[in-house]
Amino acid sequence: MEKYGLPYTQNRELSWLRFNERVLQEGEDEKVPLLERMKFVAIFTSNLDEFFMIRVGSLFDMAHTDETEVDKRSGMTVNEQLGAIYEAVAPLYKERDQTYSKIKKLLHPYGILGLDYNELSGSQKKYVKKDFVENILPILSPQIVDANHPFPHLLNKEIYVTASLTRGNKQRMGIVPVPSYVSDILFLPGEDLSYIRMEKVILENLDLVFENYEVSERNYICVTRNADITPDDESLDITDDFRKLMKKTLGKRQRMAVVRLEIAEKLSSEMEGFFCKQFGITPKQIFRTKMPMKLEYIFGMADKLPEKAKRKLVYTPFAPQNVTGLTEGTMRAQIKKQDLLLHFPYESMNPFLTLIKEASTDPDVLTIKITIYRLAKQARLVEYLSAAAENGKEVTVLIELRARFDEQNNIDWSERLEEAGCRVLYGFEGYKVHSKVCLITYRNRNRIEYITQVGTGNYNEKTATMYTDLSLITAHEGIGEDANNFFKNMGIGNLNGAYDHFIVSPSSLKQHVLFLIDEEIKKGSAGRVIMKMNSLTDLDFIEKVVEASNAGVKIDLQVRGICCLRPGVAGYTDNIRVTSIVGRYLEHPRIFSFGTGRDQKLYLGSADMMTRNTEKRVEVACPVLDEGVKAKINHYLAVMLADNVKIREMKADGTYQKVAQTEPKVSAQSTFMKETLHTAKNTIEVKPKSRKGVFRILERFFRGKDN
Repeated sequence: MEKYGLPYTQNRELSWLRFNERVLQEGEDEKVPLLERMKFVAIFTSNLDEFFMIRVGSLFDMAHTDETEVDKRSGMTVNEQLGAIYEAVAPLYKERDQTYSKIKKLLHPYGILGLDYNELSGSQKKYVKKDFVENILPILSPQIVDANHPFPHLLNKEIYVTASLTRGNKQRMGIVPVPSYVSDILFLPGEDLSYIRMEKVILENLDLVFENYEVSERNYICVTRNADITPDDESLDITDDFRKLMKKTLGKRQRMAVVRLEIAEKLSSEMEGFFCKQFGITPKQIFRTKMPMKLEYIFGMADKLPEKAKRKLVYTPFAPQNVTGLTEGTMRAQIKKQDLLLHFPYESMNPFLTLIKEASTDPDVLTIKITIYRLAKQARLVEYLSAAAENGKEVTVLIELRARFDEQNNIDWSERLEEAGCRVLYGFEGYKVHSKVCLITYRNRNRIEYITQVGTGNYNEKTATMYTDLSLITAHEGIGEDANNFFKNMGIGNLNGAYDHFIVSPSSLKQHVLFLIDEEIKKGSAGRVIMKMNSLTDLDFIEKVVEASNAGVKIDLQVRGICCLRPGVAGYTDNIRVTSIVGRYLEHPRIFSFGTGRDQKLYLGSADMMTRNTEKRVEVACPVLDEGVKAKINHYLAVMLADNVKIREMKADGTYQKVAQTEPKVSAQSTFMKETLHTAKNTIEVKPKSRKGVFRILERFFRGKDN
């Protein structure tokens, strides 16, 4: 066996780029409504921005510290990885440009017209010129670059209009920041939804900005900077306030090294050399794009359309449904009778929020404890936790200030919670707290009892309508005691606590998962493993499932994003199937299933099988013990594996292909929407065993007979 670059593994960065290509392919799917297709192009773009800021940024850091470092999964050095990334990204830019252009043209008959300056009518040009002179020109901050005026610092992901300026026999550069506080687009008068992007308006009017110069080589550019700042690596004094450190850290993101330059027009060799020298980059890091560098405006476009046009261009609206059977009594009383599983976004988050709201005023409730990783900008959860503290409950909130790109939001919420009287903890140096656990402790006569919630996703009321996730709420005494011990351990900085039911990283989660796979290996071809997660990189896990595959265990791994394991490699991963679903909603659950029937052990939690999750984060996975909840999750897994509409299957070379669409067609997300609406309409739960037609194939998938 080779030391580096195993025959069944692949590079994580290249695997991630393939995931983002699957996102872009949703923009190419003619069955997806046009504005939704454009949103997928926008999501692809945003994903790629973050990839360069974080993943490419971290490789840049590694290249400066140890360029001989080798990726264990692919055998590639840091510089080889960077070279492979640039080579893989270039065709994705072309594919994105073509996809955007095609969708843009298809939107024209609906009156949505994104126009270039040369496409404007005479009256539109007059309108644009008047608006520029009156509203834009007065607030611009143009600058020349010459011997007396140094090149300015360009902010991360902001757009700048540039030009070559000539006066007399002297040539210099002109640069104009596109103000971040004005709209990205200028809507034009008329019945159609016509608009022009602001950088194009400024570009066409540079003669008015630099009126004493001859303007040539007009362009607009955008730099992407390394944003991989980890406060864990900062030197900390014991007296340092962690919130102050995080605020200081956020400011650094705007000044980090440039890892990518995006341009709208081809550069002259002189200008290319100038930018490379100025930013410390190579020509391979310069990417030309023919589409907008920012597409956020797309997400608000539908709201400006007449209802008739809107219905044709966006998904049919779907609102998360209220869970049936929760109409009488308090949430606490109902959870005591039976465990509850919420399935977002098909079912509403309201039962959990109602549980917290009721607990905030319940005289029997003593404590509420919760871990928070990401929250919405407006969060009822914070209101209810604050009310609980103000009502005399002991409220402990372990909030992770290092949730990337949500740091400022979490800082703001932590201050609000402290003001309300909550006890706020910030986790551990070197370990992010990524778990999703909530514990309510109350007194029932002379007994202490618990209600515990464990989820696969964040307590974010906005993303709960866009991400698929599972949330288990249980009154199981043993699970409650584990949750209580977990929060005690978090309070005293103990990462190695022992639990009867929970499996927790960094101490026991990976070890227990490997043990459970060993149990399936003992069964040989009767063994069964199904795991659903966002990403897979952990080499210990990969080697264990390879061992299981060689023992004949049937393994399904549904991995939305990065997957460093390649299935179907002869002699190694013959019995492993890797699939990915990208659709209307972002697939987000983490589910681990071992065995079948009465012997099945089923867990849900917050951890992916990534080394960062298993070794450098605090994660919790909870067993599913209630038979009704277990049946619901098994049905969920079966439908996901039976999908033949949105699912893509990885081949032995690491590429993905859509599976053959045999009858009946199964789109998992569409199925769950229909089921939830049917259940809500009929106010009775649909039992998995009663489903016909499409669902007859599900049992085969669950038992691995179609692998």
